[in-house]
Amino acid sequence: MSPEMHEKSPERAAEQHPTRRAFTVASVAAAGLATLGACAESERDEGQGGGETGGSTRDTFVFGGASDPDSLDPAFASDGETFRVSRQIFEGLVSTEPGTTELAPSLATDWTTSEDGLSYTFTLKEGVTFSNGEPFDAAAVVANFERWYNLRGIAQGEDLAYYYRSIFRGFKTNDDPQLSTSLYAGSTANPDGTVTVNLTAPFAGFLAALTLPAFAMQETGAVEAGGGNGADGGDPRQSAYATGGPVGTGPFVFDSWERGQQITLKRNDTYWGEKAKVATAVVRFISDGAARRQALQNGDIDGYDLVAPADVATLEGDGFQIQNRPAFNILYLGMNQALPPLNDLKVRQAIAHAIDKEAVVKNALPEGTEVATQFMPSNVIGFNEDVTTYEYDVDTAKRLLAEAGQANLTIPFNYPTGVSRPYMPNPETIYNAVSQQLSAAGITVTPVAEQWSPNYLDTVQGGATHGLHLLGWTGDYNDPDNFVGVFFGAQTNEWGFNDPGLFEALAAARTVTSEEEQETAYQDINEQIMTLLPGVPIASPVPSLAFAAGVDGYTASPVQDEVWNTVTVADA
Repeated sequence: MSPEMHEKSPERAAEQHPTRRAFTVASVAAAGLATLGACAESERDEGQGGGETGGSTRDTFVFGGASDPDSLDPAFASDGETFRVSRQIFEGLVSTEPGTTELAPSLATDWTTSEDGLSYTFTLKEGVTFSNGEPFDAAAVVANFERWYNLRGIAQGEDLAYYYRSIFRGFKTNDDPQLSTSLYAGSTANPDGTVTVNLTAPFAGFLAALTLPAFAMQETGAVEAGGGNGADGGDPRQSAYATGGPVGTGPFVFDSWERGQQITLKRNDTYWGEKAKVATAVVRFISDGAARRQALQNGDIDGYDLVAPADVATLEGDGFQIQNRPAFNILYLGMNQALPPLNDLKVRQAIAHAIDKEAVVKNALPEGTEVATQFMPSNVIGFNEDVTTYEYDVDTAKRLLAEAGQANLTIPFNYPTGVSRPYMPNPETIYNAVSQQLSAAGITVTPVAEQWSPNYLDTVQGGATHGLHLLGWTGDYNDPDNFVGVFFGAQTNEWGFNDPGLFEALAAARTVTSEEEQETAYQDINEQIMTLLPGVPIASPVPSLAFAAGVDGYTASPVQDEVWNTVTVADA
């Protein structure tokens, strides 16, 4: 989910909170599978049910990941591959209801908020221990918050403490002048066993942010013993703790990490909740999407995500299960106003009118994708049904260009290669669709294709003279600040504009304490953004996962909050 800025990457019942729209999963992946590869052929448990086949189940679940995680310590991660593993080992105070973005209890069974929005008191689940036997209690919660707050040096860097910096904005002692006063104002382990976390200012998204793996509870004694805080000045992502000794309260425990090959997890037999149905979970690293598909077809893995749209029908025809992850993302065409004439509103409006979003969705994106009207999905609070839109109209686009003196506009158009993202499954296909539409309106684009890693994000976010660009964002949690606040909360090199009024409105909206206030504030902000028109929101694509027929109990989450303790794999 993101940052690299837009990569880091990334909740109660809808009937109880009618202004917060819940995501639900239409169906849960089920059904049988081809045989697993050699490493998955190990232990079998004949006593468990086997999905739809009704036979015995395998004791190993193998998932195809795209790469190694950055680290096994989620406090220093912002990438989906790290978080995929982290969610099996660690848990937070707050989680999400399976298949939705709605808040759900986890290590905290309940919580209350002070009237001024500055204090949160959590009632903790009793009898929980970390996997090394140490107790999880109020003191452990305080120790985690204090650990993050007291990080120093390299550990404060944006590439390490990305989410702490994004949410809390500062540390006890800031080593980076860009940081400010921390949102965190201390925490207290109360005599009744509850814990109170205090803030320096209200933040409406605080509870939702706690669902992030970056704020999962870790056994801080093990962290310290394994050099996990970077106290020696080294990179804490490379500490003994972060590479081989993570300790959490989750349903799996770390077993081994074969770099470039796979990570193996074992069932946590002392887990407080529903114990894992498989004894072993493996994440096998397969960087190429076509190779992941082939691995599934060959029986080497049991499932993978980011299925290419073109592969969906083939896999379904071969008897594999396709499960669509509820869309919680935005694909957009960015416009860098630091490069004239993109600083001319009429030019930006012309570009917006030149794009046929329906055609882009039909020709380049998965079935079920929603056309976007603003920079957040329709299910996020603050979505504005009446926001200003720019209908597809080539004649209007040409007229606006002529009025701006840009009837023969030529502009660079950056797009990435070597990547597939949930919001952008095939960048080149999307680029081709959009560039042809711009050409029809008399806009000549100069293609600038760059490898996603290491160059593309540095180009579009690093101040280079990029013009138009394709990018997007997968939400981390259900709060509007996690979309429009990420994009437009301050002046950035990506967008190249300075609008203090918008920045101030976003800063103020972040501190409101009720959903009603959020709804109004962010609806107004969405209208401001679409009037300013820094880019063109195109769509919210539906990412797909594929599973073998025998996989059951996997519930896809819009924020990838997917824990595997309920997964079973039936023998073929």
